[in-house]
Amino acid sequence: MVLPRVRTIELRRTYGFEEVAIVPGDVTTNPELSAPVLKIGPFQFTVPILASAMDAIVDPHFAGLMGKAGGLGVMNLEGVYTRYEDPTDALREVSEAPSETVTEVLQKVYSAPFKDHLVAQRVREIKETGAVCAVSVTPASTKKLAPVAVEAGADIIVVQSTVTTARHISNSFTGLRFSALVADLGVPLLVGNMVTTSAALELMEQGIDGVLVGVGPGAACTTRDVTGVGVPQVSATLECAAARDEYFARTGRYVTVITDGGIRTGGDLCKAIAAGADGVMIGTPFAQTYEAPGRGFNWGMASPHPALPRGTRINVGASASLEQVLFGPSQRTDGTHNLIGALKICMSMVGAQTIEEFHEKAELVVAPTIATEGKIYQRSGQI
Repeated sequence: MVLPRVRTIELRRTYGFEEVAIVPGDVTTNPELSAPVLKIGPFQFTVPILASAMDAIVDPHFAGLMGKAGGLGVMNLEGVYTRYEDPTDALREVSEAPSETVTEVLQKVYSAPFKDHLVAQRVREIKETGAVCAVSVTPASTKKLAPVAVEAGADIIVVQSTVTTARHISNSFTGLRFSALVADLGVPLLVGNMVTTSAALELMEQGIDGVLVGVGPGAACTTRDVTGVGVPQVSATLECAAARDEYFARTGRYVTVITDGGIRTGGDLCKAIAAGADGVMIGTPFAQTYEAPGRGFNWGMASPHPALPRGTRINVGASASLEQVLFGPSQRTDGTHNLIGALKICMSMVGAQTIEEFHEKAELVVAPTIATEGKIYQRSGQI
């Protein structure tokens, strides 16, 4: 009798935002000297934040507002905006559905077919606001939708799914070749999502312009519960930033790293960039703005999956303007408003004036008590 071979597996430790802290520098600067500029291809953004490609957050109007603020809104080309001439009723139906039936409502709303002419129309609507136009597609629809969007004037294409890799096994004869896509489209290409150095490096070698980091950290995402897959965001960002640095040292070509999901406060934003991100993609904090189309609700774009929903609708409430979330003034002390102000102050505490300097100077330490040390009265509500 042959005994089965015993496998020895050692688990590596990974870290999320709540488990690390940023060490202040030996030299400090004035916050107004901080210039956290995000670069994607030829484009530069004074606000290093992308608004998530979720129907409850980015419509053409919100994309315009993000552009005016200095950031970038990414509109999903496979959502309600390309299924309905006027998506108002569809958005209202989702936001007003009882919690016990909302998944069925989402599945029904998103079963409406795409209207091809709306792809180009939505792109033109974003361009009319004067904003850089970024749109999101899934890998399966990229070959069909991305060329239409670029022809209509889209400036940046985001190819995004829960997990995206350079090598994907499917029944398709040719599959999606990112190197060919880069050559054919002629605009910056961001690809996500991923959490490992090896996966990020393989995609960078396809000639893409940026990667999105994160599997399952979003407030409306249930991928980690449904499938058990995911890596905490600080460790995931460190991994993909390492791939960027290795690729840059070898080729001289810089690929942007965007941490996507799980960012709720200014502190989370600062830790993501300290871990090596060039910028972040944020969802729920923008869903809480008065200007967002979700009416105080948010839901993941995998929520309406007909067989295995990996998201849920959450009631986040509309509690602030986009201006307040990004620049203040804030009447809250929990770090959820004035995200850019928080980032600039953090950079000044480290002694960095640019994101590149922040990467060089910021030191992260494991600090599992960072949120609780000395905070007994805050936690008890006796303030």
